Parts: sequence; C-alpha cells; structure tokens
Amino acid sequence: MSGPRIAVLGAGANGASIGADLTAAGLDPVLIEQWPSHVERMRADGIRIITPDSELHVRPRVLHLCEVAELKQPFDVVLMLMKAYDSRWAAELIRPYLAADGLMAGVQNGMTAGVVEDVVGASRTIGTVIECSATMDEPGVVHRHTGVDRSWFAVGELPGGPAGRAEEVAALLRHSGTVQHFDDIEAAKWMKLVSNSTLLVTSAILGLPMLDALHTPGYREVMVTAGNEALAVGAAAGHPVLPIFGLTPDEIADPDQVVEIMTDKLFTGFVVPGATTTVLQDWVKGRHSEVDDLNGHVVARGAELGVPTPVNAAVVELAHAIERGELEPSPAHLDAMSRARG
Repeated sequence: MSGPRIAVLGAGANGASIGADLTAAGLDPVLIEQWPSHVERMRADGIRIITPDSELHVRPRVLHLCEVAELKQPFDVVLMLMKAYDSRWAAELIRPYLAADGLMAGVQNGMTAGVVEDVVGASRTIGTVIECSATMDEPGVVHRHTGVDRSWFAVGELPGGPAGRAEEVAALLRHSGTVQHFDDIEAAKWMKLVSNSTLLVTSAILGLPMLDALHTPGYREVMVTAGNEALAVGAAAGHPVLPIFGLTPDEIADPDQVVEIMTDKLFTGFVVPGATTTVLQDWVKGRHSEVDDLNGHVVARGAELGVPTPVNAAVVELAHAIERGELEPSPAHLDAMSRARG
C-alpha cells in the first residue's frame, strides 16, 4: 500500500464506512476510535460494511484513542468524523500528529470547520460537508443505507486556507461518494445545517424513522418552517444560498422554495425506508445528541442576529427534555412543535 498517511479520527458508522472504502482502494488509513469493543472487533475480525446491494469486508489498521500518544510518524491527512460536540478536544488530541504541511477536514454535521481552524490553523484546514446515512448497532458491523453511488460530500478551503489543496481531501472522499467543490465552504456547511435543522432532531423527537415521520400529517410543515428559520439566520449572517445535494442553480433561485426543494431532494436521493437519524440512534443508546450543534446553533445565532427561531427553539426544548429523561420520543410531541409555528 502507498499514498498519503491518513487517519480517520472517529470510526463510527460513517467513519468506518469511509475507512473501509479507503482500505479497499489500496490506501492504508489508520482508524482511531474510542469504543473499546468496536476497536477489539475490528482488530480481530475486520470491519463489515453492509449496503442494500453489497457487502465490504476489510481489515484496516485500528488504534484506540489512548494509543494515539504512541504514534511516531505524522499524518498527511486527518479526516475527523467525531460528533460535532467532540470536535475541539479531538482536534487537539490529533494536532501534534498532523504534519506541518498536513490537512485536517471535519467530515461532520454542524459548523465545525472553524473549530478545526482554531486548533490546527487555516493553512491546514479543509472544510467539508457530508451526506451519508449509516447505522452501527454492534461492534465491527455497519449498515450503510447510502452506498458509494448515493453518498455526497463537499470540500473547500476557508479564507486564508491552503489554496488549491481541497482536491487532496476530495480525492480521498471520492472513494466513498460524489464530491463537489465550493469556493464558500462555510455557506455550503450552513446549507447542510439548514437541511439538518429540518429533519435530524425533529424526526427523532417523534421516535420515528425519517420516512415515517415525513408521512405523519403536519410534520412536513414543521420541517419546512424549521428549515426556513435556519435559512433566514444564514442570510442574516451573510451566507448565500448554495446548491448542495446536487441541486441545480434553478432549484435554488427562489428562496421561498429552497427548503421544500432541498427536503424533497434529500428524501428522494438519500433516505431509505426504516432509516433513523443519528440523533434518535444516540437516544436509543442512552447518549446525548448533537442538538445544540444543529437546531441549537440556529437558535443561538438567530438570537445574536435578531432573527426569530421559535420552531427551532421548541425543538431544542423538547430534545433537552428527552435527554434529561423527562420525556420519551413520541409522535405526541408534534403538537408542541406545530404550535411554535404560530
């Protein structure tokens, strides 16, 4: 095997999928993971990535987080796939092992590119967007709902970043899906945040798979309103509307229709029957979710910019109550989200 020294920092469902694709392509990524049972299973049996059409079984190199301190050589590229709320400490953990001319990309939900930039500097940061659906309920086995042909990524340099080097990350991610370049990657990430604000937490609050939630009367209106609030906050922050997920310029020409069109594109191209969001998966496992980095970020930025976000605020309040154990996910919570629309 040859090529750049690559680390996949966070080998959950999406990280393991990308790491497996890179391994199958003849590269030699090191998967760095914090779940001991998952690390042990990958070392013993490799990683299995099961898609609707195929199964991939590879044996990548794997390290536990506590073994990072034993590394002797720096990485040329770090693809970070940790939860958004783990971004800062994880970036700090790997920073001493990123080459002086290396690149780090937060392949995550949320507005994490600035966190990576804070830790490793703009000259080593590549902004990235991911749209890939996968679940992992047992160590060493990933059920990937969107195979390589249906997964989508975006890359781009931040202002002051390493000019012309986004392609180095794109070339790696292209083994896992379609990759699109954006000059304004922060705006592209905000567009993904708009999409995430519509679906990830709202469907989890109902305790339903994404398609089941979509077909619940009244839910689409909540989704679209939450997304439109996030779009308005982005506009106030100076982010232009960009065509992510393969949208065309014509499809984003009318700001009043962007969220509806993007939602339809998401469900048509990326959502499969029975698939639940990462937020509901976290709650089922007893973990807290990324709500504060998704709808919570929209609410916080909206407050700073004077943009009302009542539906996102209701979503955050319900999610926090669920995480405190005061509520259980249930379709009954749709009424509370609907009332916030006014």
